[in-house]
Amino acid sequence: MLETSARLLKLLSLLQAHKEWSGPELSARLGVSTRTIRNDVERLRSLGYPVHATPGVAGGYRLGAGAALPPLLLDDEEAVAVAVGLGRAAGGGVEGIEETSVRALAKLEQVLPSRLRRRVNALNTYTVQIPGRAPSVPPEVLTVIANAARDHERLRFDYTGHDGSETVRNVEPYRLVHRRGRWYLLGYDVERQDWRTFRADRVRPRTPTGPRFPPRDLPDGGDVAAFVEKGVSTAMWRYHAKVLLHAPAERMRSLPLGLEVEPVDDATCLLRLGGDDLAGIAVWIGFTGVDFEVLDPPELAEHVLRLSERYRRAAGPPEGRTAVSGPA
Repeated sequence: MLETSARLLKLLSLLQAHKEWSGPELSARLGVSTRTIRNDVERLRSLGYPVHATPGVAGGYRLGAGAALPPLLLDDEEAVAVAVGLGRAAGGGVEGIEETSVRALAKLEQVLPSRLRRRVNALNTYTVQIPGRAPSVPPEVLTVIANAARDHERLRFDYTGHDGSETVRNVEPYRLVHRRGRWYLLGYDVERQDWRTFRADRVRPRTPTGPRFPPRDLPDGGDVAAFVEKGVSTAMWRYHAKVLLHAPAERMRSLPLGLEVEPVDDATCLLRLGGDDLAGIAVWIGFTGVDFEVLDPPELAEHVLRLSERYRRAAGPPEGRTAVSGPA
């Protein structure tokens, strides 16, 4: 009986971890026959768990939505991740879930083993979160995107571009990415036949989701972070700029700014970047700490000029300044 109960808990955990399992898959995972799997599914149903079965070659078992939330079975790493995530959510970032995150975190910490509670406390104590000004995203939007990516289901959604244009996109979602306070959807745009990165706060999903698709391999070595970083550095912004930096490309790449530069010669390189406002781009270029020339757009040069005049006034009259040596 004890062995059966342990197997039922493991079966329930597997059903929670993936949208659908075939009988042979569950049989291999649990080391029992498919007939035993059918019997265990019936036991779960008798306990009130809505396990649905679909016959046929493409069929399988899936855990449906019931009248009440079943107990979630988390391993140690999942429990720590959920607790830390709830702590971050309680401080803002996802629209309208701060208070409910606090309640859920209180329930979880009450049952966490002491070894896991110490890990969560250490992460929260020694991690500093700086609030950003990025737009929040409704949690239901993030959930729809994440579930569609997990289950390999096409996602149709209305999308607002940086210029305010409205389009309907048909995408095979690959990953949901959080970067510098913003959420992004990385996926393959079926109609444009190319990989695209979308800001999640501009996505309005259409449900239900579309047909299932075979997963694709992400190009450029499959590095999700690098792919998104490269995509959002220019393509998703209202303004695009091109700047000539008076420094070698390798030196600029070594800075902790994530610069994507193209070498021009041994002493200069080309920087392409984007932003929602030209004044912000002008300020950001100054972080490179080197001389530069604005190549495009001409309006950016005007913002750089106004910024330089503001800095000059802030420095005071020339006779009152202290000489500061530049970088070697």
